[in-house]
Amino acid sequence: MHIDIISVVPGLLEGPFSHSILKRAEEKGIASVRVHNLRDYATGKQKHIDDYAFGGGAGMVMMIEPIARCIEALQQERTYDEIIYVTPDGKTFDQPMANSLSMKQNLLILCGHYKGVDERIRERYITQEISIGDFVLSGGELAAAVIADAVIRLIPGVLNDETSALTDSFQDHLLAPPVYTRPAEWQGMEVPEVLLSGHEAKINEWRFEASVRRTQERRPDLWAKSGLEKGELKSNKK
Repeated sequence: MHIDIISVVPGLLEGPFSHSILKRAEEKGIASVRVHNLRDYATGKQKHIDDYAFGGGAGMVMMIEPIARCIEALQQERTYDEIIYVTPDGKTFDQPMANSLSMKQNLLILCGHYKGVDERIRERYITQEISIGDFVLSGGELAAAVIADAVIRLIPGVLNDETSALTDSFQDHLLAPPVYTRPAEWQGMEVPEVLLSGHEAKINEWRFEASVRRTQERRPDLWAKSGLEKGELKSNKK
């Protein structure tokens, strides 16, 4: 997979892509991320990429020409499966969306700033608009990093244990169950006995039931989407 990101402040993305899983993915040749400074595509001595909004009002708007030049230059290098604009009024990013994007080969992400981009950019180039939540950030860079991380980690070969991503929270609309490691007893608090039993079927049953209970308690909205019926659950066994 290859991801291009268009940014007004590319320095914000140096950290996320130079460490941990994303860095290993690039070293393995599984995924690559390139960040492009939008000001490189601006004209004039000041390299302006924003201007006042027609009709007045507070805040500036990202200009159409620099963005169009950048997108079209990148399209000369590759064909994009999706051109994504990260914006508060986009569709809320979730695990099924990450799963779908992980199957793509080339993604282009445009980071918004100020009051957003000229609407004509959205109409001409954007194929998918994404929000990471009902709140506003100072720019789309952090949201782009979140999307890239969630997508790249799903690509086979990125994680050391490829089954790990399949048991993450939100897969199948359920939260992940509680997890434990050594020591088995700490300050009077013990690990559930079933997890020490070595009985794979019982452990899987316990994890499923614990996952369901946690989802019901903490995210009833996810539980409603799961399609599971309470009658299907077996009683918890330690």
